[in-house]
Amino acid sequence: MSLSSLIGGFVRRHWPSYASSALMLAGVAACTVWVPRKIGAMIDGLAAHRLGEHDLWLQLAQLLGLGLAIYVLRVGWRLRLFAAAYQLGVELRTRFYARLSAQGPAFYQQQRTGDLMALATNDIDAIEMAAGEAMLAGFDGSLTLIMVLAIMALGVDWRLAAIALLPFPLMALAFWRISSHIHTASTDSLKRFAALNDHVQESLSGVRTLRALGLEQRSARQFGELAARAADASLVAQQWEAAYEPAVGLTLTAAGVLTLGLGGYLVWHEQLTIGALTSFTMYLGQLIWPMFAAGWVLSLIERGRAALARLQPLFDAPLSVDDHGSIATLAPGRLRLDDVSFSYAGQDTPALSHVSLSLQAGQTLGLVGPTGAGKSTLLRVLLRQVTPQRGRVDWSGHALADYTLATLRSAISWVPQESFLFSATIADNIALGRPGAKRAEVEHAAHMAAIHEDILRFPQGYATHVGEKGITLSGGQRQRVAIARSLLADSALLLLDDALSAVDTGTETRILEHLEELRREQPGRSTIIASHRLSAVAGADLIVVLREGRITESGSHDTLIATDGWYASQWRYQQLEASLDAL
Repeated sequence: MSLSSLIGGFVRRHWPSYASSALMLAGVAACTVWVPRKIGAMIDGLAAHRLGEHDLWLQLAQLLGLGLAIYVLRVGWRLRLFAAAYQLGVELRTRFYARLSAQGPAFYQQQRTGDLMALATNDIDAIEMAAGEAMLAGFDGSLTLIMVLAIMALGVDWRLAAIALLPFPLMALAFWRISSHIHTASTDSLKRFAALNDHVQESLSGVRTLRALGLEQRSARQFGELAARAADASLVAQQWEAAYEPAVGLTLTAAGVLTLGLGGYLVWHEQLTIGALTSFTMYLGQLIWPMFAAGWVLSLIERGRAALARLQPLFDAPLSVDDHGSIATLAPGRLRLDDVSFSYAGQDTPALSHVSLSLQAGQTLGLVGPTGAGKSTLLRVLLRQVTPQRGRVDWSGHALADYTLATLRSAISWVPQESFLFSATIADNIALGRPGAKRAEVEHAAHMAAIHEDILRFPQGYATHVGEKGITLSGGQRQRVAIARSLLADSALLLLDDALSAVDTGTETRILEHLEELRREQPGRSTIIASHRLSAVAGADLIVVLREGRITESGSHDTLIATDGWYASQWRYQQLEASLDAL
């Protein structure tokens, strides 16, 4: 989509605002071009002694009235036009956010957060300016130019108008050259600002790591270099924008010299009055705004084009996971994976290979295996964050792809390895999935996640703000708050992706006991626990051992111990380790 089609479609949808602004701008232009003609008539009247004192004061009062009308109309069109232009920014940011929300992890693996933030701010601002300032300046400048030239040629003297326009083609050529340079400079400026933004975002997110490694000075130097590059790129763009003014000044100066030369000759030969020459000179001065407006419009349009060229690929990028399902309800039922295989892009070894398993509603599945075995990938398949290249996944008799993403994900509560908390209170973070939950329900979920007592130790209890990403809480506390949030959501399927890794074994035992209580209270709710700590899955109905993406062992805890394979050896090792820690 081009910038003109984007703005054109927006203008058509909001035509009343633009039409009323155009009418008010036309009124401003009419009043503005009438002023020099009236002043010229006053000068000729005074010179010929035709204008008395009473008439003079009347004419001055009319000029004052024109000034007030111009003021009121200017305020009016600004209120109407910019209110509409800002709406374009709202629409673009809403569309931008909706697109980001619909994308999966594969999309974000190829994008930088700082660059996305820059697109949502600077780039959309540039497009918004093109729809507001550029539309305003373009219409106002064009209308003023046409009316001024018409009055100069038809109302004053066509010969003066013709000679005054001689330098203007050279100015048009200069504008064309300058605008092409502005487009290039603006693109570079937006890219460098995005790089600066990305560095700031990464530095703030990893500030504790930077401090721990003593990298503050190096990060500060990198920031200074990126800031200098962004400033240099912005300066280049501003320098090219500044080139419009000399082009306008030289053009109007040349036009003024030619006008005064021919006008003086005509006055000398009594073919033109002094008042008419004065009016023409004032009209020539009024051409300054249309010329500057032309430069300003070209600059804003080139900035908008550069911004849209960066923004459009994001809007055009296909969704990493298609949402073509039509089933809007999901009842708890059997979950089945049949010969599922999945490989990440650019990797030869599959993350999952011919995985088949079945989990009845209300059962608990344990996923174990060494690091990189495919446990998290399997959970991502169930969440439809990735789509397997082979095999089929069914839930309650329908393929996962047959459900809408909103339906599927509302039926699943997921606690990832790195729990994310928002900069809000503990109560708000727990109630994120159920904003209308009562305090008693929030506290019950916290109790089931073994975090209730910890929360009460804070001075403000559940009203304690956790800070950005939950920075005020420990890793184990963040995990338990996330578990409480998933339990409160009351979904049909609970996924715990190594979500007990940051808690001690005693707390882990309490949480698992509470999960067993919930299982009895809610018999249709299934649970999948992926963990490196085998004690977290020992009570599961089915335990699956994944190694290099394949299922190598499966069965209950007792069955796997009797098999004396990887699970049994790992169990003995972890039990020995736990007994040594207890000494």
